[in-house]
Amino acid sequence: MSDNKQQMRVYHRYLGFFLTGIMAVYSISGISLIFRDTDFLKSEKQIERQLKPNLSGEELGRELRMRDLKIDKEEGDVLSFKQGTYNKTTGVANYSAKELNSFVNKLQKMHKADTKSPLFYLNIFFGLSLFFFVISSFYMFLPGTSVFKKGLYFALAGVALTLIMIFV
Repeated sequence: MSDNKQQMRVYHRYLGFFLTGIMAVYSISGISLIFRDTDFLKSEKQIERQLKPNLSGEELGRELRMRDLKIDKEEGDVLSFKQGTYNKTTGVANYSAKELNSFVNKLQKMHKADTKSPLFYLNIFFGLSLFFFVISSFYMFLPGTSVFKKGLYFALAGVALTLIMIFV
């Protein structure tokens, strides 16, 4: 085996060992993100917030960060909505919200880190490492061998499946 191929295998192996923890975290957080529009892994919390008095229903929805907040009824100074109430005179909102536990929330924040977060460096490193795995996997077997040819077929099938999922 050529020196370059052997060196690539060594890099592939040790980078793989190094990244096992982060790969496990990203796989778990990625799976949990699939369920972000459901109540899975969320628990209900009662919240009391002091807001400005005399907010309209639309302003209340913006302040509470609730899309499509709909006022069900208004009794005196109290506006009632599905999740709770808002007193127009005092500005106090009492409502319930479903939130992820802190551990899952931190995992998801790490997974979704953007340039405002210092974790984005980790995400870039991880993404580049995964791309290295894509390239280095073709150095694992000698071209022309049956294993390499089968590997190419599997790689093409994976690319085709990905394109189908993207465009269909």
